[in-house]
Amino acid sequence: MALIAGVNVPDNKRLNVALRSIYGVGASRATKVAESAGIDGDPKVRDLNEEEIARVRAAVERGEYVIEGDLRRETQMNIRRLVDIGTYRGLRHRRGLPVRGQRTKTNARTKRGGRRAIANKKKVTK
Repeated sequence: MALIAGVNVPDNKRLNVALRSIYGVGASRATKVAESAGIDGDPKVRDLNEEEIARVRAAVERGEYVIEGDLRRETQMNIRRLVDIGTYRGLRHRRGLPVRGQRTKTNARTKRGGRRAIANKKKVTK
């Protein structure tokens, strides 16, 4: 496995797909990194030699974008700021509920947790 930006990039995938395992690198950014590293086509990572991997590593690190730990830290700081100043979005983050206006009466199960059974609700028989 090639180590790029502190992440083990999978060998068995194509370069554009493998670069997406780096937090903050998506499809378009992976294509731009491959172009700036001078790698034409879309070879698998295991087919790259050490010099090409070094060029990809340099292209990722010299990029003008924030990735991995810095991006995670920046995101957490943005959420922390919203919580600290007491905005509505901050309150939703603090309570673990959907932040972007989704409904919660139904759905939102991943944020609210599993369904809870209502105790002592039995059928009335006549």
